[in-house]
Amino acid sequence: MNIKINANKVNIEELVSGDLLFMRDASEFSKVIIDTTSNYSHVGIYLNGKIYHATRKKGVVKQDFHSFLKEEKREIFVYRYPDINVENVIAEAEKHLGKDYNDSFYPDNGKFYCSQYVAAILPIFSTIPMQFGDKNNKISDYWKNYYKDLGLAVPLDVEGTNPNQLSESEKLVFIGELKQS
Repeated sequence: MNIKINANKVNIEELVSGDLLFMRDASEFSKVIIDTTSNYSHVGIYLNGKIYHATRKKGVVKQDFHSFLKEEKREIFVYRYPDINVENVIAEAEKHLGKDYNDSFYPDNGKFYCSQYVAAILPIFSTIPMQFGDKNNKISDYWKNYYKDLGLAVPLDVEGTNPNQLSESEKLVFIGELKQS
C-alpha cells in the first residue's frame, strides 16, 4: 500500500485548481476495487471549487465540492500535477459532462469510469492491463457475478486505468490527506 501513514493534513482552503483527489469509502464496490487494485477506489479532479468526476449514479458530473463532501464519508488524498494547464483541463472536462458511467470498464464506448475520465482530460497517464482478481482468484467471484449481470465477458487484461495506478504516476506529487470537518 502506498498511502502515506501519518500523512500531512490538507485543509480545503489549501486545495489548488487541478488537484487530483483519490478516495475510498466503506461501500461494497469500493472495497472490491481496493481488494483488486489496493488503496483507492475513486478519483476526481478539483477545478475552481468543483469536483469533476465520473460516478456510478450520475455519470460524468461537476459538483460543488462542499456538497460532494456532505454526500458520504470518504477518505480523500490529494495529489498535484505541477505542470498542469488548468484552462486546458477544464475545457476537456466540460466536453464530457453528462456522459454515462462506463459500468463495463471496456474502452472506447463513449462512456467513462472515474480514472478513465481523469486520464482522458489529463492525458499524462499510461494504460495497464486491467485486473479483476482478489487474493485467491484471477477473477474474483464479485466480478464474475458483476459481469454475468451485465451479460459481458470480464475484460481481464484489456488496457485501462484504475485510481491506484494513476496515483502512482511519477508525474504527481503527494500533498496529503484532506482534513474534513
